[in-house]
Amino acid sequence: MIRPTHCALLLAGIAAPLAGPLAAPVTAQQTRAISASDKQQGAQANPQLVAEYGGAYRGPQAAYVERIGRRVAVQSGLSNATGDFTITTLNSPVENAFANPGGYVYVTRQLLALMNSEAELASVLGHEVGHVAARHSASRNTRSKIGSIGAAILGAVTGSSAVGQLAGTGAQLYTLGYGRSQEYQADGLGVRYITAAGYDPYAAAAMLTQLDAETTLTARIAGRDAKGTPSWASTHPNGADRIARARKLAQDTGRPPATGAQDTAFLRMLDGLPYDDDPAQGVVDGQTFRHPELRVRFSAPTGYTIANGTDAVTIAGSGGQAMFQGSQSSSPDAAITARFRALGADVGESESQSGTANGLSYTYRTIRAAANNRAVDATVVAYRFPSAIYTFTLVTPAGAGIGPFQPLLASVAALTPTQAAAIKGKIVRVVAVKAGDTIESLSARMAYPDYRRERFLTLNGLSANDRLQPGRLVKLVVTG
Repeated sequence: MIRPTHCALLLAGIAAPLAGPLAAPVTAQQTRAISASDKQQGAQANPQLVAEYGGAYRGPQAAYVERIGRRVAVQSGLSNATGDFTITTLNSPVENAFANPGGYVYVTRQLLALMNSEAELASVLGHEVGHVAARHSASRNTRSKIGSIGAAILGAVTGSSAVGQLAGTGAQLYTLGYGRSQEYQADGLGVRYITAAGYDPYAAAAMLTQLDAETTLTARIAGRDAKGTPSWASTHPNGADRIARARKLAQDTGRPPATGAQDTAFLRMLDGLPYDDDPAQGVVDGQTFRHPELRVRFSAPTGYTIANGTDAVTIAGSGGQAMFQGSQSSSPDAAITARFRALGADVGESESQSGTANGLSYTYRTIRAAANNRAVDATVVAYRFPSAIYTFTLVTPAGAGIGPFQPLLASVAALTPTQAAAIKGKIVRVVAVKAGDTIESLSARMAYPDYRRERFLTLNGLSANDRLQPGRLVKLVVTG
């Protein structure tokens, strides 16, 4: 949790919309350096943030992101020493970007893949630098999604939290959203910074449009209401009003929009970028999770969502929530006891029950707990694999037991070496449109069983009526 002390903003007028051309480069304002306390707090939080977003991405694109981030960050006036900022690309399949005190700025590789120009990248980084400059973390908490899932299960067992808190978008870091005024302030700062750095100020509105389209598509694929789905993994409220405001900020700079020419250098830089899940952390294909190193597979029940995190996999639906983890215990009974103990619960007189699935034996125990004055069932299921013990922690309505998750438990199976070796990740492949290529023909090459056309259009910032000219570069997601 990061709660730096409040400090008055030293950039005059940044809370109000920019009016007229920039009078002077932002760097000329010479405001202040990042404080030692902010650096200490950011450095303390950094390892956990990086770990829970899949670790730092080390591919060639990371150096590019870092270079652009420093170019934008120096415009903030926080310091002219670009070394004061730590710009990290995260190995995460979630579209997100965030910042923490001390000049720590993060962008996921999944969000990077959604961009179509260096200016769009600069706009995202500028926005996050704006949060650092305004010290918005002083009124915000950060917490681990994995930690909150564990805490929610613990709360259900101890009666201090609602079962519904388990539902989420996956075991990824969750950062409580900024207020609207803070988002607008960071937008204003971001436009100011990227303009001073020589980028097209209209890129901010273009990036927000991309994010809005991606959020809408993701919700549609998952069968959710797009308006009820937070964008940028719940950290950055988005919408038409914010896009319009970002466009107005760009107009107020007095700079004309950039030409419609593609940023081919940026797009070619994206070629080979991993997309979606990292196979080393397991992959989700529709309702099925497979992990080549753990040699395990299982499928979420119909109507449930499954999300992959660094240390856990979550399954959530109307009938309850579940979390899959490994165990260091030597037996299923010991794993169950250890898991309940970690949650602060005692198995008491509950009896173990057993079952089999695809040649694997499993043991489970269920105890009655309370959540917001409502009774619930908390169950730990332990599977004995040839080389390890794996567990599911389930929370369901009282009396339901493992009922809603019977299909999940029955689907658990061990992968053969051949099956594990066949699991491949996805990458972004940048190709030039050839004569005769159409949106339909290129969409057919996307490595998905559904929504290929919609995914292709959104990834490339295209509309359904666009015509593809030969030579134009487009992004495809293919098996890597």
